[in-house]
Amino acid sequence: MNIHSNARTCPRSRAVIVGHVRARAWSEDQAEVMGVSARTGFKWWRRFRESGDAGLLDRSSRPRRIPHQTPTEWTELVLQLRRCRLTAREIAVKLRMPRSTVSALLKRHGLSRLRDLEPPEPVVRYERAAPGDLLHLDVKKLGRIRGIGHRITGDRRHRHRGAGWECVHVAIDDYSRLAYVEVLANEEARTTAGFLRRALIFYRRHGIRVKRILTDNAKTYTSDLVQQLCARYSIRHKRTRPYRPCTNGKAERLIQTLLREWAYKRPYTSSARRTAALPRWLHRYNHHRPHGSLGGQSPITRVVTQR
Repeated sequence: MNIHSNARTCPRSRAVIVGHVRARAWSEDQAEVMGVSARTGFKWWRRFRESGDAGLLDRSSRPRRIPHQTPTEWTELVLQLRRCRLTAREIAVKLRMPRSTVSALLKRHGLSRLRDLEPPEPVVRYERAAPGDLLHLDVKKLGRIRGIGHRITGDRRHRHRGAGWECVHVAIDDYSRLAYVEVLANEEARTTAGFLRRALIFYRRHGIRVKRILTDNAKTYTSDLVQQLCARYSIRHKRTRPYRPCTNGKAERLIQTLLREWAYKRPYTSSARRTAALPRWLHRYNHHRPHGSLGGQSPITRVVTQR
């Protein structure tokens, strides 16, 4: 129950007031001590006689009757037009209604935002049966460091413009969550193909033969170099649906963890220092960091148990 911030009484103090009234001990002096008027005490006594303890609870401040409330048929028409994806302004013009009234109706029925028109899709979780069945790939751009920036200091007045970008290429096994990450200069086709080749070698050293890769539809992954590499190692290349990053959710989640626990964890003074800290963090991620999706195990533990 929410009590008004300026309320002088609460259900417990109202019960005390009712007790005073019942004992015929309620007076102007007693009301002044309680911080209310004598009339207020008799009001709570009347409500208590009518509804018992429930009468001491707060009531809704909504009026019992609204003479100028929008008719039901007009409300249904507004909601029907909204479900046709018309904006509040368009509905107001079409029905010759005040825009504020239309907006209030949409807010009251939970349709003020476009995303409210479509029910959320159920979360679909999947996991391959063995290491190497699917390898997720993705790229994240990071700004080069020329001194400690606003993410650490919180001060945006002094910014280092023109520093350029670095590209963090990530690969993560769908079953074991074993990850391989490199910081490279760009995300061109040749660079991406080289990263994929080294990633395959990394997983082969752990006894994992990659059978499929999953990427988005970026040109760097659809290039001839990447396709030739997949054909050479008999790897099937799967792609996510456009504008659906959740399809490649494990790579997206790895990137979030990278940003939080490595890239922005401490104030690096240069990009080289940040890159130098990556191998140590990656070793901890693969060998020591417990993963909730793995029941608290580390990725390397799951790899070993599958051998």
